[in-house]
Order: sequence, then C-alpha cells, then structure tokens
Amino acid sequence: MNNEGSRNQEALVNQVVAWVGLDWADSEHRICLYDVATGNCEASALKHTAEELQQWLAGLQERYEKAKVAIVLEQGRGPVLYALMNYDFVVLYPVNPQSLANYRKTFATSGAKDDPSDARLLMEMVRKHPERFRPWVADDADTRALRLLVEGRRQMVDQVTALTNQLTSHLKNYFPQAVEWAGELDSRQACDFLERWPTLEAVQGARPAQLRKFYQQHGRPRAETLDRRIQQIKQAVPLTRDPAVILAGSVMAQGIASQLRSLIAVVENFDDQIKRLFHRHPDRLVFESLPGAGEVLAPRLLAAFGADRERWQSAAEIQEFSGIAPVTEKSGKSHWVHWRLSCPKFVRQTFHEFAGSSIKWSTWAKAYYLELRSRGKRHHSALRSLASNGFASFSPVGETARRTTNNVFSRPCNVEDPPFLRKLRASLKLASRQR
Repeated sequence: MNNEGSRNQEALVNQVVAWVGLDWADSEHRICLYDVATGNCEASALKHTAEELQQWLAGLQERYEKAKVAIVLEQGRGPVLYALMNYDFVVLYPVNPQSLANYRKTFATSGAKDDPSDARLLMEMVRKHPERFRPWVADDADTRALRLLVEGRRQMVDQVTALTNQLTSHLKNYFPQAVEWAGELDSRQACDFLERWPTLEAVQGARPAQLRKFYQQHGRPRAETLDRRIQQIKQAVPLTRDPAVILAGSVMAQGIASQLRSLIAVVENFDDQIKRLFHRHPDRLVFESLPGAGEVLAPRLLAAFGADRERWQSAAEIQEFSGIAPVTEKSGKSHWVHWRLSCPKFVRQTFHEFAGSSIKWSTWAKAYYLELRSRGKRHHSALRSLASNGFASFSPVGETARRTTNNVFSRPCNVEDPPFLRKLRASLKLASRQR
C-alpha cells in the first residue's frame, strides 16, 4: 500500500466509532461489538434471516447516527459481504479464514473453534492491527443504487418468466394456437391479444380488417405473412369444446396477462433508471466495451465489480468472491473439485450469463468454449470455466482498470499457446491465405 493509501486508511480508522466481529454460521450468528467511546464489549446473537440482518443494521445506524462502523468477518462469506456492501456507514474488513485460524492458535493451543470467541477474535485482530488489513468502503450512492436496481430488475424478470410459463401451460390446455398467434407471451402484444380474444371462438369471430389492424399496430408484418396468419385463424380447429375448460382457461389466461402487463411496465421503469445511472457513471466505457455485455449485462458487471478499483487486488479475489471459481479439496490421496456454494448468487449468475453472451462476440471466447465442449464438458460447465479464466486476461481491478478498455477475452489465460489457441491461429491463417 502506498503512502497516500496508508494515510487514507488511517483517516478512515479514526472515523470508526464501533468495531464489530461477526462470526457467520448456518443458523445463528455470533456478534461481538466494541464501542470505541466507552471501551465496552457487547456479545449478542443474530438469527439466520435477511430480516434479522437488516433490523440489526438499522439499529447500528440509528445508535451511532450513521457514523462509521467497522464490521469484520471471514472472507468466504460472499452473500453476507455482498449484502453489507449496500450500507454506506459500514466499513468492511474481510479476513482470510486461515488468518483467523492462526490467530486463534495464539490464544488456544488446542485450536478449538468456538463461535462466540471467534467473533471477539475477529474484532480484536483487526481493531488492534488495522494497518495489516485492507478495508472495503461502501461504493458511492449511484453505484449502490445501480447494484440494487439491477438485482431488483432481475427479480421482476424472473416473475415475468414464471408468469409466462404459467400462461403457456394454460393456453396449451384449451387454446394452443394463441401461443403462436399472440406473439411473444411476455410482450404487450400478447397481453392485448388475450384481452380482446381469450378464446379461439372469439378470435375467429373477428373481422379480417380487425385482425390486420391489430397486427399492424404491433409491428409491420409482411402482407403474405399477415394473409397466412388470418387464414390460419379462420381454418383453426379447437383443441376442446368443453365449455368448463374453455371458461376456466380463458379467465386464468386473462388474469395472468393482466399481471404480465403490470410487470412489463415495472421492468421498463427499472430499465430507464438503470440506463440513467449507468450513462453518467465514470466507468461506463470500460464495461460497455466488453464483448457481449450489451445494455443489460454491462450495468450488472459494473455493479458486481463496484466503483472501488482497490477493492480487488487480483482476478482470483473476485473469482472466489463471486463463486465462479471452483473449490478444490484434498484429503490424503483424495482430490475433488466442486462449485462454490457460499457466494452471492446474483453475481455468479451475472458472470455466467456474460460468458455465454461473449461467445457470440469474441473469437477467443468461442474458440475456448468449443475446445472445452470437444473435451466432453457440458454447456454450463464450459461457461463457468470460460467466465473464471476470462478474469485472468482482463479484470477491472487495481490500476489497470483506469487505463484499459480491452476485451475481457482478448487473450488466453494462465497458459501459453493452449491447443485451442493454436487451432484458432491456424484457422485464421488459412482463412487469410484463401482470401
């Protein structure tokens, strides 16, 4: 850490009014709080619910009037770290679990683990030696808002997907033709179609001029396509003539379509707010330049990395935090690799989806993906490997993020001239000769 960084950290430590050790467990979490003003320590427990965590944080914020509170916890607690990053009064100190284990042995030669004691040890280890640990300071208001907005948008999109699946299922039971005729079921066109014509009998009763006007209002289909669609409607045969099935199905379809219409408007509002914040963010160009990021994934990637370029000192740190890097375990002669369970799922999902999107836009990413597939890896396993190794060639961390807008998969990771890269270079040379 340079002199300026040391001075900034010292100034930050001087602002801290309370130090908290948080030992996170499966069901109940232990807390040890040291009040700087009084010098007293308080021990408490917290149940494993999001509501309990938010209530506890609200109590801290009110008690110390939004002054800085340092919270120390083990580095592997990805979901908790991610949740705490949304509070501007919190200064986070992630501690390597091995560092805590070694510190514990200093005071307990047996090395026995005890949750209440670990909470106190976490707090004391950093409070007494703050210069040896790197704090995570909350992002600025715009970045925090962007993070919450992209997460909220995804939740709304998931609800749209769930309702669309329900709608598809109900339509197939009594009016399967509507799945094609209404258009994309998560669109306003489908909602309008089912609102006007919830049954086959209703749409067959519409005049050709009404149908033409409807489809022209929701796009500009070619004349022959429109004629063919109208002909299909007139010649269609109902799946069932049971009035009970048709009545129940049409009422359910219209009810779901009404919900979808509201959610579509909500998602559009999220998109507008995200676009506004992302457009004025100073790091926008870095994430816009990534191949395949697009309007949806670029803001999500920015929110995942955050605005503090000193938070991540290496690609490995964010790989492990996000859960995109696998976990390797060894015991005796046994050796196994599995994916990381304790991590912020939305961040891992973001990197996974970005890897899938990059295949269409990055030659390197596509070649790497196809090489993994040729070795027998499944689709999602290959994407996780691509996302993980892509960080080794580019990650907006440290000083390089301020200077670079290179493609995330512009060059290979960790190894020199892997087989897939040699194949890629050979095919490119062959193509250039043929020209």
